[in-house]
Amino acid sequence: MDQKKYKGEKKIDLYINIIILIFVLLTGIAAVWLRNLVASAMLLGIYSLLMATLWVVLDAVDVAFTEAAVGAGITTALLLFSIWLTGKHEKKSTKKPWLPLIGVIATGGLLIFGTIGMPDFGDPNAPAHLHVAPYYLQYSVSQTTSPNVVTAVLASYRGFDTLGEVTVIFTAGIGVLALLTGLRRRRRSQKLEIKK
Repeated sequence: MDQKKYKGEKKIDLYINIIILIFVLLTGIAAVWLRNLVASAMLLGIYSLLMATLWVVLDAVDVAFTEAAVGAGITTALLLFSIWLTGKHEKKSTKKPWLPLIGVIATGGLLIFGTIGMPDFGDPNAPAHLHVAPYYLQYSVSQTTSPNVVTAVLASYRGFDTLGEVTVIFTAGIGVLALLTGLRRRRRSQKLEIKK
Protein backbone atom coordinates (compact mmCIF):
# COMPACT_ATOMS: atom_id res chain seq x y z
CA MET A 1 0.00 0.00 0.00
CA ASP A 2 2.83 2.41 0.82
CA GLN A 3 4.43 1.73 -2.56
CA LYS A 4 1.17 2.64 -4.33
CA LYS A 5 0.85 5.82 -2.28
CA TYR A 6 4.46 6.77 -3.13
CA LYS A 7 3.88 6.17 -6.85
CA GLY A 8 0.66 8.19 -6.69
CA GLU A 9 2.49 11.11 -5.07
CA LYS A 10 5.23 10.94 -7.72
CA LYS A 11 2.58 11.08 -10.46
CA ILE A 12 0.97 14.11 -8.83
CA ASP A 13 4.37 15.83 -8.61
CA LEU A 14 4.99 15.06 -12.28
CA TYR A 15 1.61 16.51 -13.28
CA ILE A 16 2.24 19.64 -11.21
CA ASN A 17 5.64 20.09 -12.88
CA ILE A 18 4.12 19.68 -16.34
CA ILE A 19 1.33 22.18 -15.60
CA ILE A 20 3.78 24.76 -14.26
CA LEU A 21 6.08 24.27 -17.27
CA ILE A 22 3.15 24.77 -19.66
CA PHE A 23 2.28 28.04 -17.89
CA VAL A 24 5.96 29.09 -18.02
CA LEU A 25 6.09 28.39 -21.76
CA LEU A 26 2.84 30.24 -22.48
CA THR A 27 3.89 33.22 -20.35
CA GLY A 28 7.28 33.44 -22.06
CA ILE A 29 5.75 33.31 -25.54
CA ALA A 30 3.15 35.94 -24.61
CA ALA A 31 5.83 38.24 -23.15
CA VAL A 32 7.81 38.13 -26.39
CA TRP A 33 4.73 38.40 -28.61
CA LEU A 34 3.20 41.53 -27.05
CA ARG A 35 4.16 44.98 -28.32
CA ASN A 36 3.07 46.74 -25.13
CA LEU A 37 6.23 46.82 -23.02
CA VAL A 38 4.42 47.29 -19.69
CA ALA A 39 2.37 44.15 -20.30
CA SER A 40 5.54 42.29 -21.34
CA ALA A 41 7.33 43.39 -18.16
CA MET A 42 4.40 42.20 -16.06
CA LEU A 43 4.34 38.86 -17.88
CA LEU A 44 8.08 38.46 -17.29
CA GLY A 45 7.47 39.06 -13.58
CA ILE A 46 4.80 36.35 -13.66
CA TYR A 47 7.27 34.13 -15.55
CA SER A 48 9.80 34.58 -12.72
CA LEU A 49 7.18 33.77 -10.08
CA LEU A 50 6.21 30.62 -11.97
CA MET A 51 9.87 29.61 -12.15
CA ALA A 52 10.23 30.26 -8.41
CA THR A 53 7.20 28.01 -7.86
CA LEU A 54 8.78 25.33 -10.01
CA TRP A 55 11.99 25.53 -7.95
CA VAL A 56 9.97 25.14 -4.76
CA VAL A 57 8.21 22.07 -6.17
CA LEU A 58 11.66 20.66 -7.07
CA ASP A 59 12.84 21.28 -3.46
CA ALA A 60 15.36 23.98 -4.43
CA VAL A 61 14.06 26.66 -2.09
CA ASP A 62 17.29 28.70 -2.11
CA VAL A 63 17.13 29.01 -5.90
CA ALA A 64 13.41 29.83 -5.66
CA PHE A 65 14.13 32.63 -3.19
CA THR A 66 16.79 34.13 -5.45
CA GLU A 67 14.51 33.83 -8.50
CA ALA A 68 11.64 35.52 -6.68
CA ALA A 69 13.79 38.32 -5.27
CA VAL A 70 15.86 39.09 -8.34
CA GLY A 71 13.65 37.88 -11.19
CA ALA A 72 10.17 38.83 -10.04
CA GLY A 73 11.07 41.66 -7.70
CA ILE A 74 14.05 43.76 -8.64
CA THR A 75 14.16 42.96 -12.36
CA THR A 76 10.48 43.79 -12.81
CA ALA A 77 10.99 47.09 -10.98
CA LEU A 78 13.98 47.93 -13.18
CA LEU A 79 12.06 47.03 -16.35
CA LEU A 80 9.09 49.19 -15.36
CA PHE A 81 11.39 52.08 -14.45
CA SER A 82 13.19 51.77 -17.81
CA ILE A 83 9.88 51.66 -19.67
CA TRP A 84 8.73 54.76 -17.78
CA LEU A 85 11.84 56.57 -19.03
CA THR A 86 11.69 55.36 -22.64
CA GLY A 87 8.07 54.69 -23.64
CA LYS A 88 5.39 52.04 -23.46
CA HIS A 89 5.42 50.64 -26.99
CA GLU A 90 8.06 48.78 -28.91
CA LYS A 91 9.08 50.26 -32.25
CA LYS A 92 8.36 48.01 -35.18
CA SER A 93 11.48 46.65 -36.81
CA THR A 94 11.80 46.43 -40.57
CA LYS A 95 14.41 43.69 -40.34
CA LYS A 96 13.59 40.01 -39.88
CA PRO A 97 15.40 38.56 -36.83
CA TRP A 98 16.49 35.29 -38.47
CA LEU A 99 20.05 35.25 -37.13
CA PRO A 100 19.04 35.68 -33.46
CA LEU A 101 16.30 33.06 -33.92
CA ILE A 102 18.80 30.57 -35.33
CA GLY A 103 21.17 31.35 -32.44
CA VAL A 104 18.45 30.74 -29.85
CA ILE A 105 17.40 27.46 -31.49
CA ALA A 106 21.03 26.28 -31.72
CA THR A 107 21.72 27.16 -28.08
CA GLY A 108 18.52 25.43 -26.94
CA GLY A 109 19.46 22.36 -28.96
CA LEU A 110 22.92 22.25 -27.38
CA LEU A 111 21.42 22.59 -23.89
CA ILE A 112 18.99 19.74 -24.55
CA PHE A 113 21.81 17.64 -26.02
CA GLY A 114 23.84 18.29 -22.85
CA THR A 115 21.11 16.78 -20.68
CA ILE A 116 21.12 13.43 -22.50
CA GLY A 117 24.00 12.04 -20.44
CA MET A 118 22.59 13.14 -17.10
CA PRO A 119 21.08 10.60 -14.68
CA ASP A 120 17.31 10.37 -14.43
CA PHE A 121 15.58 12.87 -12.16
CA GLY A 122 15.46 11.52 -8.61
CA ASP A 123 17.65 8.51 -9.45
CA PRO A 124 19.02 7.18 -6.13
CA ASN A 125 22.10 5.86 -7.97
CA ALA A 126 23.09 9.29 -9.32
CA PRO A 127 26.67 10.36 -8.43
CA ALA A 128 25.41 13.21 -6.23
CA HIS A 129 23.47 10.72 -4.08
CA LEU A 130 26.30 8.17 -3.88
CA HIS A 131 29.31 10.41 -3.20
CA VAL A 132 28.50 14.00 -2.22
CA ALA A 133 25.33 13.65 -0.13
CA PRO A 134 26.66 10.91 2.19
CA TYR A 135 29.77 12.99 2.86
CA TYR A 136 27.69 16.03 3.80
CA LEU A 137 25.40 13.96 6.01
CA GLN A 138 28.30 12.30 7.80
CA TYR A 139 30.67 15.23 8.33
CA SER A 140 28.58 18.42 8.23
CA VAL A 141 27.94 18.65 11.98
CA SER A 142 31.55 17.92 12.97
CA GLN A 143 33.13 20.18 10.32
CA THR A 144 30.76 23.16 10.44
CA THR A 145 29.12 22.83 13.89
CA SER A 146 25.78 23.53 12.24
CA PRO A 147 22.97 21.18 13.32
CA ASN A 148 21.17 21.71 9.99
CA VAL A 149 22.75 20.02 6.95
CA VAL A 150 21.16 22.44 4.46
CA THR A 151 22.54 25.42 6.36
CA ALA A 152 25.95 23.75 6.50
CA VAL A 153 25.95 23.17 2.75
CA LEU A 154 24.78 26.70 1.86
CA ALA A 155 26.84 28.62 4.40
CA SER A 156 30.01 26.55 4.51
CA TYR A 157 30.57 24.03 1.75
CA ARG A 158 28.99 26.28 -0.90
CA GLY A 159 29.91 29.50 0.90
CA PHE A 160 31.42 31.23 -2.13
CA ASP A 161 28.44 30.33 -4.30
CA THR A 162 25.99 31.55 -1.65
CA LEU A 163 28.06 34.69 -1.19
CA GLY A 164 27.77 35.23 -4.94
CA GLU A 165 23.97 34.89 -4.79
CA VAL A 166 23.74 37.31 -1.87
CA THR A 167 26.07 39.72 -3.68
CA VAL A 168 23.85 39.65 -6.76
CA ILE A 169 20.75 40.41 -4.69
CA PHE A 170 22.57 43.17 -2.78
CA THR A 171 23.97 44.73 -5.98
CA ALA A 172 20.56 44.68 -7.65
CA GLY A 173 18.99 46.34 -4.61
CA ILE A 174 21.69 49.03 -4.52
CA GLY A 175 21.15 49.59 -8.26
CA VAL A 176 17.43 50.15 -7.76
CA LEU A 177 18.10 52.55 -4.87
CA ALA A 178 20.66 54.44 -6.97
CA LEU A 179 18.19 54.79 -9.83
CA LEU A 180 15.40 55.96 -7.55
CA THR A 181 17.57 58.53 -5.73
CA GLY A 182 18.92 59.77 -9.07
CA LEU A 183 15.33 60.26 -10.24
CA ARG A 184 14.52 62.30 -7.13
CA ARG A 185 17.56 64.53 -7.68
CA ARG A 186 16.59 65.08 -11.31
CA ARG A 187 13.03 66.05 -10.32
CA ARG A 188 14.32 68.48 -7.69
CA SER A 189 16.68 70.12 -10.17
CA GLN A 190 13.87 70.41 -12.73
CA LYS A 191 11.60 72.05 -10.13
CA LEU A 192 14.37 74.51 -9.21
CA GLU A 193 14.90 75.39 -12.89
CA ILE A 194 11.15 75.98 -13.36
CA LYS A 195 11.03 78.29 -10.31
CA LYS A 196 13.94 80.37 -11.65
